Amino acid sequence: MELRLPAPCLIVLVGPSGAGKSTWAMGSFRETEIVSSDRLRGMVGVGEDDQQASKPAFSLLEQIVEERVGRKLTTVIDTLGYHQESRQRWVGLAHNAGIPAYAIIFDTPPEEVAERNSQRARSVPKTVLTKQLSRMRAVIPELADDGFDQVHFVQPVALVAAPLVAASSHTTSSPSVLEDSGHSFGLMINRFDWGDRADLSETLTSIARRAESAGFRDVWMMDHLRQIPQVGRAWEDIPEVYTALAFLAGVTEKIRLGALVTAITHRHPALLGKMIATLDVLSGGRANLGLGLGWDSKEHSGYGIDFPDIADRYALLEDTLELLPLLWGKGSPSFEGRTISATELPCYPRPIQERIPITIGGSGEMKTLRIVARHGDGCNLFGPPDVISRKLTALHRHCAEVDRDPGEIEVTHLVNALTASDRHQLHERIDLLRARNVSAEEFAARHKAGTVDDQITHLTAYRAAGVTHSIVVLPDLHLEGSIEAFGEVITGLSDT
Repeated sequence: MELRLPAPCLIVLVGPSGAGKSTWAMGSFRETEIVSSDRLRGMVGVGEDDQQASKPAFSLLEQIVEERVGRKLTTVIDTLGYHQESRQRWVGLAHNAGIPAYAIIFDTPPEEVAERNSQRARSVPKTVLTKQLSRMRAVIPELADDGFDQVHFVQPVALVAAPLVAASSHTTSSPSVLEDSGHSFGLMINRFDWGDRADLSETLTSIARRAESAGFRDVWMMDHLRQIPQVGRAWEDIPEVYTALAFLAGVTEKIRLGALVTAITHRHPALLGKMIATLDVLSGGRANLGLGLGWDSKEHSGYGIDFPDIADRYALLEDTLELLPLLWGKGSPSFEGRTISATELPCYPRPIQERIPITIGGSGEMKTLRIVARHGDGCNLFGPPDVISRKLTALHRHCAEVDRDPGEIEVTHLVNALTASDRHQLHERIDLLRARNVSAEEFAARHKAGTVDDQITHLTAYRAAGVTHSIVVLPDLHLEGSIEAFGEVITGLSDT
């Protein structure tokens, strides 16, 4: 069992010479994350045991720690760790920077410490080592007063992206979880910067087919006319979503297809309904509909598309949700809504599915979730597990008002998930993908980077909170092995 610590963090090693601190640190962390007083003595003196170089070495150590912690970089301080004033100062630096601080105690048996020391090329004098071992007994109780977030005895350790650690600490089960409910997965394709546009069709086909093989239930794309700033640059390639989904319908066999989410302002509801019905027929009954208010006012104004105020968009959303079932049904009904009037709504060919599932995007507890309770087959919620639990409590309340079973509503969320089979592969993938001026910790946190086991633990917390369908963004989607690595998560969660 390994100790999972959030990255970035400060780690202070505490123990006598020969206790194994440096060996443990080198086996657990990147070399650049370790700030060693011995190594700094070697850099400013004649060797690592040059005690006359201690003062400039520790001066450098303090400067390096302050700079690294101030930049929110994981920092492992490899000294004896015996000086309480220094420990408390380091903890203060960490907390001021907004990162946690941990102490790791090396309580190595004295006889083992002495044996290791005797095998060193230049051993610590026995009298000095004896004093260090004696002092250790007094240091351990002091640690409780230093302000550390946690104090641990030495054990195997792994740095894990902070959001994964935080989410996995949430254990409260939501009342919306059904005993027999499984956990399914969708794949979000939100970036298309894979190279020459001539390769787009081939790469999209490969991604969708690999997703089918890996166990994803559905593929989703964004409904935007230009790339959004949260993902990339405005001039990056981003295909029109329903044209692209129709293309994927022809090159896949079983995976479901949808837009997360379709902006109600981009198309007239009747036209949207006709498009979805056609997609459902051409895909053999695999269409999903994600629907939302739309939010990008600059995109709308840039393309000359009306962007009503939020009250009018809510009215349009409800009209759309009421119109679509009529359109997809039999005959040629009329419709009179808040914002839409239609005298005839024929739709042939009709959809293959008896009811095309509609997932409503947004987490507003007063309005959006009330609309979900009345009209939605699914909701797409934002936030960590504790926030989702709170929102589902609100959804349950709205369902009770309309006498609806909340178990009929699929609870989805969108999550980044850079995944690798082990930590070595994960570090390699992070270093391959991150920009030079972005730290590994920052990149890992942004993309929820973790091993297969990390992701299983992370997503289990969401499942406990009430999520039944996770839609994942893989930042390495276009690279070999990315979808397959997450396929191991799908398999692992299906076995839990």
